[in-house]
Amino acid sequence: MDLTLVVLAAGMGSRYGGNKQLDGIGPNGEIIMDYSIHDAIKAGFTKVVFIIRTDLKDAFDEHYADRFKGKIKMEYAFQNEYTEHTSKYEANRKKPWGTTHAILAAKHLINEPFLVINADDYYGTQSFGEAVSAIKDLKENEHLIMGYELVNTLSDHGTVNRGICQVDENMNLTGIKETLSIGKDGEEISYEEDGQRHTLDPKTYVSMNFWGFPTSVLDQFEEKFIDFVKENNEDPKSECFIPVEVDNLMKEGKASVKVVPTSASWLGVTYQEDKPHVVNGVKQMIADGIYPQEVK
Repeated sequence: MDLTLVVLAAGMGSRYGGNKQLDGIGPNGEIIMDYSIHDAIKAGFTKVVFIIRTDLKDAFDEHYADRFKGKIKMEYAFQNEYTEHTSKYEANRKKPWGTTHAILAAKHLINEPFLVINADDYYGTQSFGEAVSAIKDLKENEHLIMGYELVNTLSDHGTVNRGICQVDENMNLTGIKETLSIGKDGEEISYEEDGQRHTLDPKTYVSMNFWGFPTSVLDQFEEKFIDFVKENNEDPKSECFIPVEVDNLMKEGKASVKVVPTSASWLGVTYQEDKPHVVNGVKQMIADGIYPQEVK
């Protein structure tokens, strides 16, 4: 079964202060997504599609000139060049149209079931194997989302925002609640709402934007995106997000989503202060034999 890994790598990195998707964190200049690609190859993926901006292409070409050569097919899609459905509204835009728009920029390159990940998140080697097993069993109009245990996605340097997965007894997703300012308070994990702190179960499943889809979802996303553009073209900051459109498809009875639980730990960079933690985490995984000294 051919599988495609779609990497969302067109972000501006404004909070990080640069192109964090290309910032080296491994001993030989490896970037976070190199470890994801390594895990994807191991799990049986045959192609990776990077969704980037055109100004990043030369840097990507340089980084991947020899890395993973002959191990996986690599292709680019350019989100900033995808203006179908949006060209007459571009004058109002100050930023990209969101992650659904990014997926549509790669639509012409996706011909098989695919997983979507962020370039700047480390998802754990076991999660790719779990996702592949699950995606092979998906039924028509059934999608998947990897459910991470909340405790494995927190930062020691401050609070985080997470999409709390609402799950029924059969591990079907019933909704995602964007929850702000989640942090550790001694032994407890809590979040802030209406000026008060509320506790959360450490094993609550959260979304880290790790999705699995059949190709049929692409036409559905396109329909949703066209509607979004028509409704929001006067708002230069509005973005069309994958979780929102998946939720809309669920409400319309056009999709269901399986939550695939994983106990893998997440690593990611939002701010420069996050980088040392990720670097140390990678060093430890190399020492533990999870990754070779050089990923290539």
